[in-house]
Amino acid sequence: MNITIEQIKALAPIPEDLHDAFLRVAKGLTERAEYPAEKVLGLFAQMLENPKKFAYSKNKVTNLAQKIYELKKQGIEINLTDDGRAYIPKEEFMQLDEKPKALPTEFNLRDENVAYTIYGENFIEQGALNQMNTAVSLPISVAGALMPDAHQGYGLPIGGVLATEVDKIIPYAVGVDIACRMCLSVFDVSADIFKREPHLLKRTLLENTKFGIGGETARKSDTSVMDKTEWTATKIIRDLKDKAYRQLGTSGTGNHFVEWGLLEISEQDDLINLPVGTYLALLSHSGSRGFGGTVAGHYSKIAMQKTVLPKQAAHLAWLDLNTEEGQEYWIAMNLAGDYASANHHEIHAKIAKAISEKPLMMVENHHNFAWKEQFNGKDVLVHRKGATPAGINDLGIIPGSMTAPGFVVRGLGNTNSINSASHGAGRLMSRTAAFNSVTKNSMTKILNEHGIELIGGDLDEAPMVYKNINEVIAAQTDLVKVLAKFTPKIVRMADANRKEGRED
Repeated sequence: MNITIEQIKALAPIPEDLHDAFLRVAKGLTERAEYPAEKVLGLFAQMLENPKKFAYSKNKVTNLAQKIYELKKQGIEINLTDDGRAYIPKEEFMQLDEKPKALPTEFNLRDENVAYTIYGENFIEQGALNQMNTAVSLPISVAGALMPDAHQGYGLPIGGVLATEVDKIIPYAVGVDIACRMCLSVFDVSADIFKREPHLLKRTLLENTKFGIGGETARKSDTSVMDKTEWTATKIIRDLKDKAYRQLGTSGTGNHFVEWGLLEISEQDDLINLPVGTYLALLSHSGSRGFGGTVAGHYSKIAMQKTVLPKQAAHLAWLDLNTEEGQEYWIAMNLAGDYASANHHEIHAKIAKAISEKPLMMVENHHNFAWKEQFNGKDVLVHRKGATPAGINDLGIIPGSMTAPGFVVRGLGNTNSINSASHGAGRLMSRTAAFNSVTKNSMTKILNEHGIELIGGDLDEAPMVYKNINEVIAAQTDLVKVLAKFTPKIVRMADANRKEGRED
Protein backbone atom coordinates (compact mmCIF):
# COMPACT_ATOMS: atom_id res chain seq x y z
CA MET A 1 0.00 0.00 0.00
CA ASN A 2 1.43 3.38 -1.03
CA ILE A 3 1.45 6.13 1.58
CA THR A 4 -0.04 9.39 0.37
CA ILE A 5 1.07 12.90 1.18
CA GLU A 6 -2.30 13.45 2.86
CA GLN A 7 -1.48 10.69 5.36
CA ILE A 8 1.91 12.25 6.04
CA LYS A 9 0.45 15.77 6.38
CA ALA A 10 -2.02 14.38 8.90
CA LEU A 11 0.96 13.78 11.20
CA ALA A 12 2.21 17.39 11.11
CA PRO A 13 2.23 20.46 8.82
CA ILE A 14 5.10 19.30 6.62
CA PRO A 15 6.56 22.12 4.46
CA GLU A 16 5.71 21.67 0.77
CA ASP A 17 9.37 21.55 -0.29
CA LEU A 18 9.81 18.38 1.81
CA HIS A 19 6.78 16.51 0.45
CA ASP A 20 8.73 14.68 -2.27
CA ALA A 21 11.46 13.69 0.19
CA PHE A 22 8.92 12.19 2.61
CA LEU A 23 7.18 10.32 -0.20
CA ARG A 24 10.48 8.89 -1.51
CA VAL A 25 11.43 7.60 1.93
CA ALA A 26 7.93 6.22 2.49
CA LYS A 27 8.03 4.41 -0.86
CA GLY A 28 11.43 2.92 -0.11
CA LEU A 29 10.34 1.68 3.31
CA THR A 30 7.08 0.14 2.13
CA GLU A 31 8.38 -1.37 -1.13
CA ARG A 32 12.03 -2.30 -0.50
CA ALA A 33 12.08 -2.73 3.29
CA GLU A 34 8.48 -4.03 3.27
CA TYR A 35 7.44 -1.93 6.25
CA PRO A 36 3.68 -1.79 6.94
CA ALA A 37 2.23 1.68 6.38
CA GLU A 38 1.42 2.06 10.09
CA LYS A 39 5.05 1.38 11.00
CA VAL A 40 6.32 3.97 8.52
CA LEU A 41 3.90 6.62 9.75
CA GLY A 42 4.90 5.82 13.33
CA LEU A 43 8.58 6.20 12.44
CA PHE A 44 7.88 9.57 10.81
CA ALA A 45 5.96 10.72 13.90
CA GLN A 46 8.77 9.73 16.27
CA MET A 47 11.32 11.48 14.07
CA LEU A 48 9.23 14.67 13.96
CA GLU A 49 8.87 14.52 17.75
CA ASN A 50 12.64 14.24 18.30
CA PRO A 51 14.50 15.16 15.08
CA LYS A 52 17.83 15.69 16.88
CA LYS A 53 17.96 12.07 18.05
CA PHE A 54 17.26 10.74 14.55
CA ALA A 55 19.56 13.27 12.87
CA TYR A 56 22.54 12.15 14.95
CA SER A 57 22.13 8.40 14.55
CA LYS A 58 22.21 6.05 11.58
CA ASN A 59 18.64 5.00 10.75
CA LYS A 60 16.07 4.87 7.95
CA VAL A 61 15.11 8.54 8.22
CA THR A 62 18.44 10.19 9.05
CA ASN A 63 18.47 12.52 6.03
CA LEU A 64 14.90 13.67 6.64
CA ALA A 65 15.64 14.20 10.32
CA GLN A 66 18.64 16.37 9.50
CA LYS A 67 16.46 18.64 7.38
CA ILE A 68 13.77 18.88 10.07
CA TYR A 69 16.39 19.52 12.76
CA GLU A 70 18.01 22.24 10.65
CA LEU A 71 14.62 23.97 10.39
CA LYS A 72 14.20 23.66 14.15
CA LYS A 73 17.57 25.35 14.73
CA GLN A 74 16.31 28.18 12.51
CA GLY A 75 13.28 28.53 14.78
CA ILE A 76 10.84 26.72 12.48
CA GLU A 77 8.99 24.15 14.58
CA ILE A 78 7.01 21.34 12.95
CA ASN A 79 4.68 20.20 15.72
CA LEU A 80 2.75 16.96 15.65
CA THR A 81 -1.02 17.03 15.29
CA ASP A 82 -3.25 15.00 17.60
CA ASP A 83 -3.24 12.27 14.95
CA GLY A 84 0.56 12.38 14.87
CA ARG A 85 0.83 12.20 18.66
CA ALA A 86 -1.25 9.02 18.65
CA TYR A 87 1.72 7.28 17.01
CA ILE A 88 4.14 8.21 19.84
CA PRO A 89 4.61 5.28 22.24
CA LYS A 90 3.65 6.17 25.78
CA GLU A 91 6.86 6.28 27.82
CA GLU A 92 7.01 3.55 30.40
CA PHE A 93 8.38 4.67 33.74
CA MET A 94 10.28 2.19 35.82
CA GLN A 95 8.50 1.68 39.12
CA LEU A 96 10.75 1.16 42.12
CA ASP A 97 9.72 -1.12 44.94
CA GLU A 98 8.71 0.85 47.98
CA LYS A 99 11.64 0.95 50.38
CA PRO A 100 12.20 2.95 53.58
CA LYS A 101 14.70 5.81 53.65
CA ALA A 102 17.82 5.01 55.64
CA LEU A 103 18.38 6.81 58.95
CA PRO A 104 21.86 8.04 59.93
CA THR A 105 23.58 5.35 62.00
CA GLU A 106 27.03 5.20 63.60
CA PHE A 107 29.16 2.07 63.27
CA ASN A 108 32.46 0.98 64.78
CA LEU A 109 35.14 -1.10 63.08
CA ARG A 110 35.92 -4.70 64.05
CA ASP A 111 38.62 -5.30 66.62
CA GLU A 112 40.08 -8.00 64.36
CA ASN A 113 40.25 -7.72 60.60
CA VAL A 114 38.85 -10.32 58.23
CA ALA A 115 41.86 -12.19 56.83
CA TYR A 116 42.71 -11.42 53.20
CA THR A 117 45.23 -12.52 50.58
CA ILE A 118 47.81 -10.16 49.07
CA TYR A 119 49.30 -10.82 45.63
CA GLY A 120 52.64 -9.19 44.77
CA GLU A 121 53.02 -7.72 48.26
CA ASN A 122 56.65 -6.74 47.67
CA PHE A 123 55.64 -4.05 45.17
CA ILE A 124 52.49 -2.70 46.82
CA GLU A 125 52.77 0.65 48.59
CA GLN A 126 51.99 0.92 52.30
CA GLY A 127 49.10 3.33 51.70
CA ALA A 128 47.20 0.70 49.73
CA LEU A 129 47.84 -1.90 52.44
CA ASN A 130 46.57 0.50 55.10
CA GLN A 131 43.38 1.16 53.12
CA MET A 132 42.77 -2.56 52.62
CA ASN A 133 43.29 -3.22 56.33
CA THR A 134 40.62 -0.64 57.07
CA ALA A 135 38.23 -2.11 54.49
CA VAL A 136 38.38 -5.63 55.94
CA SER A 137 37.69 -4.22 59.40
CA LEU A 138 34.22 -2.99 58.39
CA PRO A 139 31.43 -4.79 60.27
CA ILE A 140 29.85 -5.78 56.92
CA SER A 141 33.05 -7.25 55.39
CA VAL A 142 33.09 -10.98 54.60
CA ALA A 143 36.35 -11.40 52.65
CA GLY A 144 39.00 -9.38 50.84
CA ALA A 145 41.92 -9.62 48.44
CA LEU A 146 44.53 -7.23 47.11
CA MET A 147 45.76 -7.51 43.53
CA PRO A 148 49.42 -7.03 42.52
CA ASP A 149 48.68 -3.77 40.67
CA ALA A 150 47.22 -2.20 43.81
CA HIS A 151 47.87 1.41 44.77
CA GLN A 152 46.25 3.96 47.02
CA GLY A 153 42.89 5.44 46.04
CA TYR A 154 39.79 6.74 47.84
CA GLY A 155 38.17 4.34 50.30
CA LEU A 156 39.05 0.94 48.87
CA PRO A 157 42.48 0.94 47.21
CA ILE A 158 42.61 0.57 43.45
CA GLY A 159 43.26 -3.13 42.94
CA GLY A 160 41.19 -3.96 46.02
CA VAL A 161 38.49 -6.64 46.10
CA LEU A 162 35.99 -6.66 48.94
CA ALA A 163 33.11 -9.06 49.55
CA THR A 164 30.44 -7.65 51.85
CA GLU A 165 27.07 -8.78 53.13
CA VAL A 166 24.90 -9.25 50.04
CA ASP A 167 22.62 -6.29 50.77
CA LYS A 168 25.36 -3.73 51.51
CA ILE A 169 27.04 -1.74 48.74
CA ILE A 170 29.89 0.76 49.08
CA PRO A 171 29.90 3.43 46.32
CA TYR A 172 33.58 4.30 46.87
CA ALA A 173 34.46 0.59 46.68
CA VAL A 174 32.90 0.53 43.21
CA GLY A 175 34.77 3.67 42.23
CA VAL A 176 34.15 7.11 40.81
CA ASP A 177 34.21 5.91 37.20
CA ILE A 178 31.45 3.31 37.53
CA ALA A 179 31.84 0.34 35.17
CA CYS A 180 35.17 1.48 33.75
CA ARG A 181 36.01 -1.35 31.40
CA MET A 182 38.24 -2.81 28.71
CA CYS A 183 37.14 -3.79 25.20
CA LEU A 184 39.19 -5.55 22.52
CA SER A 185 38.24 -6.12 18.87
CA VAL A 186 40.30 -8.57 16.82
CA PHE A 187 40.46 -8.27 13.02
CA ASP A 188 41.55 -10.65 10.27
CA VAL A 189 44.19 -8.17 9.09
CA SER A 190 47.92 -8.94 8.96
CA ALA A 191 50.57 -7.14 10.98
CA ASP A 192 52.08 -5.43 7.94
CA ILE A 193 49.21 -2.93 7.91
CA PHE A 194 51.31 -0.81 10.27
CA LYS A 195 53.86 -0.51 7.44
CA ARG A 196 51.37 -0.40 4.57
CA GLU A 197 48.72 1.97 5.91
CA PRO A 198 49.81 3.60 9.19
CA HIS A 199 48.15 6.86 8.17
CA LEU A 200 44.80 5.11 7.75
CA LEU A 201 45.00 3.65 11.26
CA LYS A 202 46.00 6.98 12.77
CA ARG A 203 43.22 8.80 10.91
CA THR A 204 40.58 6.34 12.13
CA LEU A 205 41.55 7.14 15.73
CA LEU A 206 41.52 10.88 15.15
CA GLU A 207 38.19 10.89 13.31
CA ASN A 208 36.27 8.36 15.40
CA THR A 209 37.26 9.13 18.97
CA LYS A 210 36.57 12.04 21.29
CA PHE A 211 38.37 12.51 24.61
CA GLY A 212 38.01 14.85 27.58
CA ILE A 213 35.71 15.48 30.54
CA GLY A 214 33.22 17.47 28.45
CA GLY A 215 33.66 15.35 25.35
CA GLU A 216 30.54 14.79 23.24
CA THR A 217 29.92 13.40 19.77
CA ALA A 218 27.03 14.00 17.37
CA ARG A 219 27.47 10.97 15.11
CA LYS A 220 25.95 7.77 16.55
CA SER A 221 25.90 4.19 15.35
CA ASP A 222 23.57 2.43 17.81
CA THR A 223 21.63 4.31 20.48
CA SER A 224 19.47 1.41 21.68
CA VAL A 225 20.99 1.56 25.19
CA MET A 226 19.21 4.90 25.61
CA ASP A 227 15.84 3.15 25.22
CA LYS A 228 16.16 1.20 28.48
CA THR A 229 13.37 1.93 30.96
CA GLU A 230 15.95 2.37 33.72
CA TRP A 231 16.57 5.88 32.37
CA THR A 232 13.18 6.80 33.88
CA ALA A 233 13.81 5.22 37.30
CA THR A 234 14.95 8.23 39.35
CA LYS A 235 15.25 11.99 39.01
CA ILE A 236 19.05 11.97 38.94
CA ILE A 237 19.08 9.37 36.15
CA ARG A 238 16.43 11.26 34.16
CA ASP A 239 18.34 14.52 34.56
CA LEU A 240 21.54 12.87 33.25
CA LYS A 241 20.01 11.08 30.27
CA ASP A 242 20.51 13.86 27.72
CA LYS A 243 24.15 14.29 28.75
CA ALA A 244 24.68 10.52 28.56
CA TYR A 245 23.22 10.50 25.05
CA ARG A 246 25.54 13.29 23.92
CA GLN A 247 28.59 11.53 25.43
CA LEU A 248 27.79 8.09 24.02
CA GLY A 249 30.80 7.01 21.97
CA THR A 250 33.38 9.15 23.80
CA SER A 251 36.28 8.55 26.18
CA GLY A 252 37.45 10.27 29.33
CA THR A 253 40.78 11.58 30.58
CA GLY A 254 43.46 10.06 32.81
CA ASN A 255 44.43 6.56 31.74
CA HIS A 256 41.59 6.18 29.24
CA PHE A 257 42.71 5.31 25.73
CA VAL A 258 41.84 3.83 22.35
CA GLU A 259 44.79 2.15 20.63
CA TRP A 260 45.78 0.00 17.68
CA GLY A 261 48.11 -2.90 18.27
CA LEU A 262 48.95 -6.50 17.46
CA LEU A 263 47.39 -9.50 19.18
CA GLU A 264 49.58 -12.59 19.26
CA ILE A 265 47.85 -15.92 19.85
CA SER A 266 50.52 -18.52 20.51
CA GLU A 267 48.35 -21.56 21.24
CA GLN A 268 44.85 -22.74 20.35
CA ASP A 269 42.23 -22.11 23.03
CA ASP A 270 38.50 -22.83 22.91
CA LEU A 271 37.58 -19.52 24.59
CA ILE A 272 39.29 -17.36 21.99
CA ASN A 273 38.67 -19.92 19.23
CA LEU A 274 40.98 -18.30 16.68
CA PRO A 275 43.91 -19.90 14.86
CA VAL A 276 47.41 -19.33 16.19
CA GLY A 277 48.82 -16.17 14.62
CA THR A 278 49.15 -12.38 14.82
CA TYR A 279 46.14 -10.13 14.26
CA LEU A 280 45.36 -6.43 14.05
CA ALA A 281 43.51 -5.46 17.24
CA LEU A 282 41.80 -2.39 18.71
CA LEU A 283 41.85 -1.92 22.48
CA SER A 284 39.89 0.70 24.43
CA HIS A 285 39.66 1.69 28.08
CA SER A 286 37.04 4.04 29.53
CA GLY A 287 33.85 3.96 31.57
CA SER A 288 30.45 5.54 32.03
CA ARG A 289 31.58 9.14 31.49
CA GLY A 290 29.77 12.04 33.17
CA PHE A 291 26.75 9.89 33.94
CA GLY A 292 28.68 7.43 36.10
CA GLY A 293 30.81 10.11 37.70
CA THR A 294 27.80 12.17 38.79
CA VAL A 295 25.98 9.11 40.12
CA ALA A 296 29.08 8.08 42.08
CA GLY A 297 29.49 11.50 43.66
CA HIS A 298 25.80 11.81 44.54
CA TYR A 299 25.42 8.44 46.25
CA SER A 300 28.86 8.46 47.91
CA LYS A 301 27.77 11.64 49.69
CA ILE A 302 24.46 10.06 50.72
CA ALA A 303 26.26 6.94 51.96
CA MET A 304 28.57 9.01 54.14
CA GLN A 305 25.58 10.87 55.60
CA LYS A 306 23.65 7.70 56.38
CA THR A 307 26.52 5.42 57.47
CA VAL A 308 28.76 7.22 59.94
CA LEU A 309 32.14 5.54 60.38
CA PRO A 310 35.43 6.42 62.11
CA LYS A 311 37.47 9.00 60.17
CA GLN A 312 39.89 6.53 58.54
CA ALA A 313 36.95 4.53 57.16
CA ALA A 314 34.64 7.42 56.21
CA HIS A 315 34.93 6.84 52.45
CA LEU A 316 33.89 3.20 52.91
CA ALA A 317 30.36 4.17 53.94
CA TRP A 318 27.75 1.84 52.51
CA LEU A 319 24.14 1.91 51.36
CA ASP A 320 21.65 -0.76 52.34
CA LEU A 321 20.00 -2.28 49.25
CA ASN A 322 16.80 -2.64 51.30
CA THR A 323 16.46 1.14 51.43
CA GLU A 324 15.34 3.66 48.83
CA GLU A 325 18.83 5.08 48.42
CA GLY A 326 20.42 1.66 48.06
CA GLN A 327 17.92 0.55 45.45
CA GLU A 328 18.41 3.77 43.47
CA TYR A 329 22.19 3.36 43.44
CA TRP A 330 21.95 -0.32 42.43
CA ILE A 331 19.77 0.55 39.43
CA ALA A 332 22.04 3.46 38.44
CA MET A 333 25.22 1.36 38.80
CA ASN A 334 23.88 -1.44 36.61
CA LEU A 335 22.62 1.07 34.04
CA ALA A 336 26.10 2.63 34.03
CA GLY A 337 27.46 -0.84 33.26
CA ASP A 338 25.20 -1.23 30.23
CA TYR A 339 26.01 2.31 29.13
CA ALA A 340 29.79 1.83 29.46
CA SER A 341 29.62 -1.31 27.35
CA ALA A 342 27.55 0.47 24.69
CA ASN A 343 30.03 3.33 24.79
CA HIS A 344 32.88 0.99 23.80
CA HIS A 345 30.76 -0.76 21.17
CA GLU A 346 29.99 2.61 19.60
CA ILE A 347 33.69 3.47 19.30
CA HIS A 348 34.62 0.04 17.96
CA ALA A 349 31.77 -0.03 15.43
CA LYS A 350 32.77 3.34 13.96
CA ILE A 351 36.43 2.40 13.69
CA ALA A 352 35.67 -1.05 12.22
CA LYS A 353 33.53 0.63 9.58
CA ALA A 354 36.32 3.13 8.84
CA ILE A 355 38.72 0.31 7.94
CA SER A 356 35.96 -1.70 6.16
CA GLU A 357 36.40 -4.72 8.43
CA LYS A 358 34.23 -6.67 10.87
CA PRO A 359 35.84 -8.01 14.04
CA LEU A 360 36.44 -11.75 14.30
CA MET A 361 35.74 -11.49 18.03
CA MET A 362 35.39 -9.04 20.92
CA VAL A 363 36.55 -9.44 24.51
CA GLU A 364 35.42 -7.05 27.25
CA ASN A 365 35.10 -6.75 31.02
CA HIS A 366 34.24 -4.23 33.75
CA HIS A 367 36.70 -3.49 36.53
CA ASN A 368 34.87 -0.89 38.69
CA PHE A 369 31.68 -2.63 39.70
CA ALA A 370 29.83 -4.73 42.29
CA TRP A 371 28.40 -8.19 41.58
CA LYS A 372 26.12 -10.47 43.58
CA GLU A 373 28.06 -13.74 43.80
CA GLN A 374 28.56 -16.85 45.90
CA PHE A 375 31.62 -17.06 48.14
CA ASN A 376 32.23 -20.19 50.21
CA GLY A 377 28.56 -21.10 49.86
CA LYS A 378 27.33 -17.68 50.98
CA ASP A 379 25.61 -14.92 48.98
CA VAL A 380 27.85 -11.85 49.00
CA LEU A 381 28.32 -8.59 47.14
CA VAL A 382 31.77 -8.50 45.52
CA HIS A 383 33.24 -5.03 44.93
CA ARG A 384 36.07 -4.97 42.39
CA LYS A 385 37.66 -1.54 42.29
CA GLY A 386 40.30 -1.79 39.61
CA ALA A 387 40.14 -5.58 39.51
CA THR A 388 39.19 -7.97 36.71
CA PRO A 389 36.57 -10.74 37.20
CA ALA A 390 38.48 -14.04 37.01
CA GLY A 391 35.98 -16.77 37.75
CA ILE A 392 36.43 -20.11 36.02
CA ASN A 393 36.70 -19.46 32.25
CA ASP A 394 35.98 -15.73 32.55
CA LEU A 395 37.68 -13.93 29.66
CA GLY A 396 39.39 -10.70 30.62
CA ILE A 397 41.90 -8.13 29.45
CA ILE A 398 44.80 -6.86 31.57
CA PRO A 399 46.61 -3.95 29.86
CA GLY A 400 50.16 -2.80 30.58
CA SER A 401 51.19 0.73 29.59
CA MET A 402 51.54 2.47 26.24
CA THR A 403 54.91 0.73 25.70
CA ALA A 404 54.21 -2.53 27.56
CA PRO A 405 52.05 -5.44 26.44
CA GLY A 406 48.59 -6.28 27.66
CA PHE A 407 47.16 -9.77 28.00
CA VAL A 408 43.95 -11.61 27.24
CA VAL A 409 43.44 -14.00 30.15
CA ARG A 410 41.27 -16.91 31.20
CA GLY A 411 40.08 -16.82 34.83
CA LEU A 412 41.00 -19.81 37.01
CA GLY A 413 38.35 -19.25 39.70
CA ASN A 414 40.67 -18.90 42.71
CA THR A 415 38.59 -18.27 45.84
CA ASN A 416 41.58 -16.73 47.66
CA SER A 417 41.35 -13.78 45.27
CA ILE A 418 37.54 -13.87 45.34
CA ASN A 419 37.65 -14.88 41.67
CA SER A 420 39.56 -11.74 40.71
CA ALA A 421 42.78 -10.59 39.04
CA SER A 422 44.56 -7.29 38.44
CA HIS A 423 43.08 -4.72 36.07
CA GLY A 424 46.41 -3.50 34.72
CA ALA A 425 50.02 -2.90 35.70
CA GLY A 426 49.21 -0.38 38.44
CA ARG A 427 50.91 2.93 39.13
CA LEU A 428 54.41 3.25 40.58
CA MET A 429 53.99 6.93 41.32
CA SER A 430 51.17 9.42 41.76
CA ARG A 431 50.27 11.90 39.06
CA THR A 432 51.87 14.72 41.05
CA ALA A 433 55.10 12.74 41.39
CA ALA A 434 55.00 11.95 37.67
CA PHE A 435 54.69 15.62 36.71
CA ASN A 436 57.60 16.44 39.04
CA SER A 437 59.95 13.70 37.86
CA VAL A 438 59.15 12.76 34.24
CA THR A 439 60.34 15.01 31.43
CA LYS A 440 58.98 15.35 27.93
CA ASN A 441 62.33 14.25 26.51
CA SER A 442 62.51 11.11 28.64
CA MET A 443 58.98 10.16 27.67
CA THR A 444 59.61 10.79 23.96
CA LYS A 445 62.79 8.71 24.11
CA ILE A 446 61.10 5.62 25.55
CA LEU A 447 58.19 5.93 23.09
CA ASN A 448 60.64 6.07 20.18
CA GLU A 449 62.59 3.11 21.53
CA HIS A 450 59.42 1.02 21.50
CA GLY A 451 58.13 2.35 18.17
CA ILE A 452 54.96 3.85 19.70
CA GLU A 453 53.09 6.71 18.08
CA LEU A 454 51.23 8.68 20.75
CA ILE A 455 48.37 11.04 19.94
CA GLY A 456 47.62 13.22 22.98
CA GLY A 457 48.62 12.02 26.44
CA ASP A 458 50.66 13.74 29.15
CA LEU A 459 53.54 13.03 31.52
CA ASP A 460 51.29 11.52 34.22
CA GLU A 461 50.61 8.60 31.87
CA ALA A 462 54.24 8.07 30.81
CA PRO A 463 55.29 4.39 30.64
CA MET A 464 57.77 4.78 33.52
CA VAL A 465 55.02 5.70 36.02
CA TYR A 466 53.64 2.14 35.81
CA LYS A 467 54.78 -1.12 37.38
CA ASN A 468 56.37 -3.86 35.31
CA ILE A 469 53.38 -5.67 33.78
CA ASN A 470 55.35 -8.91 33.43
CA GLU A 471 56.06 -8.95 37.17
CA VAL A 472 52.39 -8.18 37.87
CA ILE A 473 51.26 -11.08 35.67
CA ALA A 474 53.87 -13.39 37.24
CA ALA A 475 52.41 -12.60 40.69
CA GLN A 476 48.99 -13.97 39.70
CA THR A 477 49.64 -17.16 37.75
CA ASP A 478 47.26 -19.01 40.06
CA LEU A 479 44.51 -16.48 39.25
CA VAL A 480 44.61 -16.34 35.44
CA LYS A 481 46.09 -18.10 32.43
CA VAL A 482 47.48 -15.90 29.66
CA LEU A 483 45.89 -16.73 26.28
CA ALA A 484 47.20 -13.93 24.05
CA LYS A 485 49.47 -10.89 24.14
CA PHE A 486 48.52 -7.43 22.88
CA THR A 487 51.33 -5.04 21.85
CA PRO A 488 50.37 -1.35 21.44
CA LYS A 489 51.45 0.53 18.30
CA ILE A 490 49.34 3.69 17.87
CA VAL A 491 47.88 5.15 21.08
CA ARG A 492 45.18 7.83 21.38
CA MET A 493 44.57 9.57 24.72
CA ALA A 494 43.12 12.86 25.92
CA ASP A 495 45.19 15.89 24.97
CA ALA A 496 47.28 17.37 27.77
CA ASN A 497 45.07 19.60 29.90
CA ARG A 498 46.10 19.79 33.54
CA LYS A 499 43.16 22.03 34.41
CA GLU A 500 40.86 19.05 33.89
CA GLY A 501 40.45 16.39 36.52
CA ARG A 502 41.13 12.75 35.83
CA GLU A 503 38.31 10.28 35.20
CA ASP A 504 40.11 7.06 36.01
